[in-house]
Amino acid sequence: MLRLLGSHYHFRRTIPHTLRPLLGRTEISLSLQTNSKRVARERAAGLYARTGLFFSKAKAMYEDASPEELRKLLAHYEDLIRDTDRMIAIEEKKVSLERTYEKARFYLDKAHSLKQLQEFIKISNDGIDRLMAGFKKLHATASKDYLRNATEKTMLREQIANLSAIVVSIKNSAQETEAAFMPVQAEPSARMAPNKATPNAKKTTAPTITEMAEQFIYRDKTKSPGIIRDTGKTIGLFVEAFGDKPVDQITGGVAGEFRDMLFALPSTHGKHKNSPGIHDAIVRAKEQELETLSGKTVKNHFSRLSALWGHLVQREIVTRNPWAGWSYDVTQKIDRRDWTDLELAQLSTARWTSTTTSLRSYVGIITIALYTGMRLGELCNLRTQDIVTVNGIPCFHVRPHPEDNWSPKTAAGTRLIPIHSHLLQWGVLDLVQEGEHYLFPDLNPSARGRGTDFAQAFSKFKKRLGLPESVTFHSFRHTVSTKLRNQGGNIRELWIDTLLGHEASHRSQGTTTYTSGIAVQNLQQVVEALEYPTFHISLPPL
Repeated sequence: MLRLLGSHYHFRRTIPHTLRPLLGRTEISLSLQTNSKRVARERAAGLYARTGLFFSKAKAMYEDASPEELRKLLAHYEDLIRDTDRMIAIEEKKVSLERTYEKARFYLDKAHSLKQLQEFIKISNDGIDRLMAGFKKLHATASKDYLRNATEKTMLREQIANLSAIVVSIKNSAQETEAAFMPVQAEPSARMAPNKATPNAKKTTAPTITEMAEQFIYRDKTKSPGIIRDTGKTIGLFVEAFGDKPVDQITGGVAGEFRDMLFALPSTHGKHKNSPGIHDAIVRAKEQELETLSGKTVKNHFSRLSALWGHLVQREIVTRNPWAGWSYDVTQKIDRRDWTDLELAQLSTARWTSTTTSLRSYVGIITIALYTGMRLGELCNLRTQDIVTVNGIPCFHVRPHPEDNWSPKTAAGTRLIPIHSHLLQWGVLDLVQEGEHYLFPDLNPSARGRGTDFAQAFSKFKKRLGLPESVTFHSFRHTVSTKLRNQGGNIRELWIDTLLGHEASHRSQGTTTYTSGIAVQNLQQVVEALEYPTFHISLPPL
């Protein structure tokens, strides 16, 4: 009996300290309601009083207490424990229900706020849409010919573009704000799990720049291989610099950064197999003070991207074209000029020393260039079947080679060029070798074109002769153009443009139709006007 009383006495000292934290936590949980605090205190006080009464009875018992008295005491103890457990369970359930109620009320308040926000955004969007329609109408007006001058047009377009960008930014911000509230739209329920989060709506991602280039440039069969190749180079530079960004994230700021990077890029970047990355190349160009890309090259890169964005704006994939409206310093750093008669004489007497291009190809390429004005790419891609006879006149037929993945630079580049009488006397037809596909079969093909090795060899050869940088292979074309435009007689400007593969200075319907119908005899008259008394190189024997 004493052991029993000792155990009961120890339990009496322990139980109150065990119950107090539980009751304390219950009171804290019920702190949301003032009435709940008062009820919790009363229940805790009653439980504590019953516990004290129990141990007072146990302490007053003697060792000779009857079994019946002990059973009553233990039954009282069991009732006390059951009541304590029941009270704790009731209080915990009450706290849980009150928390669920507060959460439901919170979501109801948020849903109400969201509804008001949606109504406001709807009204704002309608107003912004009307404003954008007004901007489009104003932009169309700015494009009319009755504005005073081109400068006024440009300034007005820039102002419209800036205002449009601000409106679009406001509209996007409103939509993002609406999206941020979307998780609280779910209907609240008193039975919902308190810790279960509503998943965010998946945000759609715009297509990337490479995806759009693939869709609108690379797959377009009307695009020439040259345009596809050059666009691929531009896209490659952009992706290397900024990654394959979604097109709606490419802003005017990104375009400006790309422009700055291009102007800081070495002019030789990408022309060698082991060229460094774009960022390393820029650092090296700055440290070594290398020549950087010209304004004309940067403009070409931007023009390709602007052409792609034209499709995106038209299809409303993006709202504006960040590649349009930029200015460039297209003044050449080195003034290119024509070949002088003295320089041509020096060229015709010097010994060709290159090991990558044969003497026969060298002589053929520069001689034909002087009597046709053809571009280097056009010359290096001449096939044996491109020498044709039209109306009894032997001609070079510059045309696309789909099987070789090559085409002239522009649509006007596809043309007939009568073969000069000097070339026929010189033996140009001897260049046609049986069984050969190309007129110059020893030129090595490469990713940058069949003329790459020859261009590099000719540049080194020219430097070895001490010729100035202002004369290049392209200077042959300038020389032909200058000589023809200085001729008198009945040679027309339009005939010269047609012979050289230039686009007409104005593209009226009459001009376009007339250009396509220019007689070969007229073009022969233009070609025969070319004379080089100080230049002549003989073809080496086969």
